[in-house]
Amino acid sequence: LWPWLLASSGLSALVQLVTLPFFPDSPSYLLIQKGNEEACRKAIRKLWGEGDHQAEIDDIMKEKAAMTSTKTLRVLEVIKERSLRWQLYILMTVITTLQLCGINAIYFYSFEVFHTAKFEEYLIPYVSLGVGLCECLSSILCSTLIDRFGRKVLLWGGYTLMCSVLALLTMTLSLQHQFFWMHYFSVILIFLFVIFYGIGP
Repeated sequence: LWPWLLASSGLSALVQLVTLPFFPDSPSYLLIQKGNEEACRKAIRKLWGEGDHQAEIDDIMKEKAAMTSTKTLRVLEVIKERSLRWQLYILMTVITTLQLCGINAIYFYSFEVFHTAKFEEYLIPYVSLGVGLCECLSSILCSTLIDRFGRKVLLWGGYTLMCSVLALLTMTLSLQHQFFWMHYFSVILIFLFVIFYGIGP
């Protein structure tokens, strides 16, 4: 079954490959990058149907004017620019914490935790698949929550809950040889960690 599951990702790629030539180009790309207003109007009509779309074209023209007046900075210039210093610090902090948050360790050791929890050998791949599905669903949930709460709340909340889960997971893994039910608690914590990771960072 696993070879078929892995091959199924190729099916979506094939569908995209076949259908992509029939999709119109982005109107903003055609107007801003190519400078072709007629092709832009044609793409808008294809996307949104017939009608007066002058307001949308005016918005794209304003965006083009804003882009031409903005100077493009090189990487070294971005680092030297004082006005961008705090944004750069925040970006580096978020990226670093994302790499060091523990999700890779969770995925790496989850098989061993499931094995210790006395799951049947043939069931462990499906439980691992469930962990991946949890991350996918929580990412979808995040896209609806971000408009309501904002990125800052989700980042703080996600990292706080992930730290709490990791502390509990360390405790349950240390005590798993003393209490038989700790194995199952560890499995629940792995699922919770992945959910909080998907919702937060």
